[in-house]
Amino acid sequence: MFQYLVQRVLLMMGTFLTITVIAFSIMHLAPGDPVDLFFAGGLGAGTEGMQTERLDRLEQAKEELRKQLGLDRPLWEQYTVWLGRTLQGDLGRSLKDGRSVWDKIRERLPLTVTLNSLAILITFGIAIPLGILSAVKTGSIADQVSTVTVFMLYSLPTFWVGTLIIIFFCGGDFLAWFPPAGLHSLAYEPSWPAMRRLADYMHHLAMPLVVTTYATFAFLSRVLRSSMLEVKAQDYVRTARAKGVPERAVVLKHILRNSIIPIVTNIGGLLPALIGGSVIIETIFSLPGLGFLGFQAVLSRDYPVVLALLSASSGLALIGILVSDIALVLVDPRISFRRQVS
Repeated sequence: MFQYLVQRVLLMMGTFLTITVIAFSIMHLAPGDPVDLFFAGGLGAGTEGMQTERLDRLEQAKEELRKQLGLDRPLWEQYTVWLGRTLQGDLGRSLKDGRSVWDKIRERLPLTVTLNSLAILITFGIAIPLGILSAVKTGSIADQVSTVTVFMLYSLPTFWVGTLIIIFFCGGDFLAWFPPAGLHSLAYEPSWPAMRRLADYMHHLAMPLVVTTYATFAFLSRVLRSSMLEVKAQDYVRTARAKGVPERAVVLKHILRNSIIPIVTNIGGLLPALIGGSVIIETIFSLPGLGFLGFQAVLSRDYPVVLALLSASSGLALIGILVSDIALVLVDPRISFRRQVS
């Protein structure tokens, strides 16, 4: 196993470097200049002579700022400097306001982690029981209703559902059961009791959690159902039933355990979702998380922030894939690292 982990880590390092090179190149070659955005609207009004003088000063100021930020250097040199600083834990400073990128990420990280961690728990808490119910009760009314409902949910776009929820349930044009944005009520006080503060916080996260989870648990429940139906037809399942093994033990120990592999393989995609998967939800509900931060950084061409978030998301994706492989061995003893290494 140790040899396998070493090989995977080396492969992850090469993959990470490739991703960062491509991302860095695309970001800097894309239309738009952060320096131009920084000085947007700085010319003002005046006579033609004043306009010419101001324009010359503006261009000079732009060149000085580009030199100060290192944007006048060749692209490969900029990447080398950025990679060296990143490997040392220095994510640089935002081009938009000059603040430390790490400080901006750190103040928004708790919300995104909380939102996506709760979403993962809710997703698996609904998907696994629903998948088991549909596989055990195949063809029943419950299976048919859940199948139709799940396929309907999976087909609905996230941004559209989020917009409809705000219109219908968040004080848009109909009901005002939930707040449309933010994390706290207007009357929020830090002196409130802990339970009241928690209730207010969860009240604001309720609809974002719904939008975050509905498509994922719909997909995973169908994956588990299909896998269980395939295992259910195996000979060893019929043999277990013929020996008089209780149905509950047959479902949980024989069918579910051998059907959980597709669910485990999807774990790898959950870690990068902690950063990149909440962009739409955080933007729609105006939540100050990492997704919304990345969206704002892209609009303002804030290269250090965008590259820091993209690098973190890519690193989590690679780690998630490795975690999935290790979890597969723990779930299915038939899988061995020795065969993969040899």
